[in-house]
Amino acid sequence: MLSKIFKMDPRWKEIIDTLSDGVMVVAADGDIVMVNRAFEIITGYSKGEVVGSSCRLINCDACDLARNSGQRNWCILFDEGRLTVQHCSIRTKDGSLISVKKDGVLLKSPDGKILGAVETLVDLSAIIERDQTIEELCSMVKKGEGFHGMIGDSRAMRDAFLLMEKAAKSEAPVIIYGETGTGKELAAQAVHRLGWRKEGPFIQLNCAALNESLLESELFGHVKGAFTGAYRDHKGRFEIADGGDIFLDEIADVPLSTQVKLLRVLESKQFERVGDHNPIKVDVRIIAATNRDLQTFVKKKQFREDLFFRINVIPIHLPPLRERREDIPALVSHFIRGFRRDSSKKSMGLSAEAMEYIIKYPWPGNVRELKSALEYAVVIADGDVITPGHLPREISAKDASKQSLDTQGRYDKEKKALLRALEQSDGNQTRAAEILGVSRVTVWHRMKKYGIDLKSALASVE
Repeated sequence: MLSKIFKMDPRWKEIIDTLSDGVMVVAADGDIVMVNRAFEIITGYSKGEVVGSSCRLINCDACDLARNSGQRNWCILFDEGRLTVQHCSIRTKDGSLISVKKDGVLLKSPDGKILGAVETLVDLSAIIERDQTIEELCSMVKKGEGFHGMIGDSRAMRDAFLLMEKAAKSEAPVIIYGETGTGKELAAQAVHRLGWRKEGPFIQLNCAALNESLLESELFGHVKGAFTGAYRDHKGRFEIADGGDIFLDEIADVPLSTQVKLLRVLESKQFERVGDHNPIKVDVRIIAATNRDLQTFVKKKQFREDLFFRINVIPIHLPPLRERREDIPALVSHFIRGFRRDSSKKSMGLSAEAMEYIIKYPWPGNVRELKSALEYAVVIADGDVITPGHLPREISAKDASKQSLDTQGRYDKEKKALLRALEQSDGNQTRAAEILGVSRVTVWHRMKKYGIDLKSALASVE
């Protein structure tokens, strides 16, 4: 009877097959009359394999309970008229068990006669897996174990950890945004360790540490005789990273000419060594990082738009420490515990007043600055308790916010002096160092700290 009703209007099949929930129509005797496409996907059974068979085929554990309850009908649904089960397990064609949410309602003729029932199945596997992942991450953080070296139980960090988990299961490029000291390198390592490439190499390179020619050689390698000093063939980082991940830190500092070659690697999975024309194929996933606003760089034509869209597939944002102050006590405990292991001060701790200063301080250098400050305090503290007097002066100041503004003022003066020196030396870093009375390495570090581009340095000086 039920089969005849459905066969009278074929449009029902097209409509039900568009539903994302599994649908199973069962006759009054328990035989399956019809299933939709979603049911086939969830259970692994085709329509031909289930139609005409008993609905016991999927072995739902909730149905077992209903059948064993002593009711007169084969299923409790036929006694109550509707059955809503929040969670139950069914067995798929391959024998595995999956969690579903199953609802059922009776089908009746106009005169009230029971014709059968319609049951819907919602696959909960993905939702349960996500919830378990979140629970495990929260548990790890609360125990002080951290997430692959990163500590934090704030909402922003839990979201970042979850995104790292998801990014690791993808082959898409990942880019990590965050201020200096927020842990971008640790995040990149976490993505590598959690992915299927974890058995492959993890190769990293700071793109701001090398000039254009050296950067290109480090990335793609060179052949003997390619330039002065190229006495032998040299493998680049991409070639060494084959089968794994390459981490390109400070990606915003890559020159435009090198950006073209990076784009080619992303699109064609091949490159040439410097001085060679033979293409080399590689299987490498790129993980990039920057503390700059790449979209602004794109607008200023300092970063290629096509490359930006290729590397900005999975962006992960690491919040500054000042925006997740609730994580500071856990970070303090984590670092102090590590310093205790490495020193003779096995019972070192913080006073409540010192902790108050630490929480109020804005931490422009983020987690890296916090770690350095605590290491300093552990070294100079005579007893087992760190007091405000043991903290660096800028943190223990009565008005840490004012102190931070003073520090910013010193930074501004230092930056202007550097820009003037670069102007006077026509961009020569060695001569700029002589003008400032510092080393060339210090000039390089300050240029990196302030994000100074030599091409725009003269225009930046007031």
